[in-house]
Amino acid sequence: MSNVANPARPGSSENRENQNRGSQNTGSSSSKDSATGVMDMAKEAASYVGEQCNSAVKTAQDAVSSAGKRAEDATHAAGAGIKSFGNTIRENSPDGYVKSAAGAVADTLENTGKYLEEEGLAGMAEDLTSLVKRNPIPALLIGVGVGFLLARACMRS
Repeated sequence: MSNVANPARPGSSENRENQNRGSQNTGSSSSKDSATGVMDMAKEAASYVGEQCNSAVKTAQDAVSSAGKRAEDATHAAGAGIKSFGNTIRENSPDGYVKSAAGAVADTLENTGKYLEEEGLAGMAEDLTSLVKRNPIPALLIGVGVGFLLARACMRS
């Protein structure tokens, strides 16, 4: 006799085992459904947090870009102002030795203004980087000296 042709009798040990298995399967499937729901909620929350982080990064990048643009514009404007000031000194200086000294100062101011107008902050940073690469020891010593002076100034305050 096979078990298929002979169903379990009510109250038999085989029937109780089949009932226990069925209740375990039902409990297991509801646990899986709950776990799947929790995982879906976690995925949605992670996606939302990721979107908010991307939005915050974009906003920060825009702010930095805007600040950089304004700094660059201010540098160009300062260059134009310095250049104009040099020209004013040249035009209003008295004759004689003072005129030649004022002319030298005016030339320096005009060249500085022109440099700031043309190069801006980016050009200044590139020039400073190349200067430090060409002269690392003096640059290091200058940095240490400036740090020492700043530390002393902060101690006195």
